[in-house]
Amino acid sequence: MLVGYNNNITYKGKGYHVQTEDSGLKNPIIVTLLFYKGTILASKKINYSHLIDKPDVQKNVREMMKEQHKTMLKELIAGKHTSVAEAETNLRQKEECRPTIESAVTTDSVKQPVIGKKKDIKKTLDDILLDYIMEREKKI
Repeated sequence: MLVGYNNNITYKGKGYHVQTEDSGLKNPIIVTLLFYKGTILASKKINYSHLIDKPDVQKNVREMMKEQHKTMLKELIAGKHTSVAEAETNLRQKEECRPTIESAVTTDSVKQPVIGKKKDIKKTLDDILLDYIMEREKKI
């Protein structure tokens, strides 16, 4: 079994990890995995059982590992496996920009809805509406 390759790479501001391992002569498979936040985005496997009896098996396996690892890195940079990370970013941006309602006090002491960011919300829409109706009823 040969020592594998590991790279952390930042692409479009997001951190990815690429790992290539040899499973050894008893299980002659090379596996390359692409991770984003611990989730496997892509994998590649290649069997090298046809090389086991060759005198330069380790050299050939090392070269296969290097090529498979480089291929995964190239695919990442080409954007082939980034859809999960991009979808997560798009969802987070939508959540941060989604308008929500919080209450604010006006000069006449009647609470009026104000558009804000979701993380700023203090009351639910139902609470705001009930407060508004209660304040209105007091004036009648």
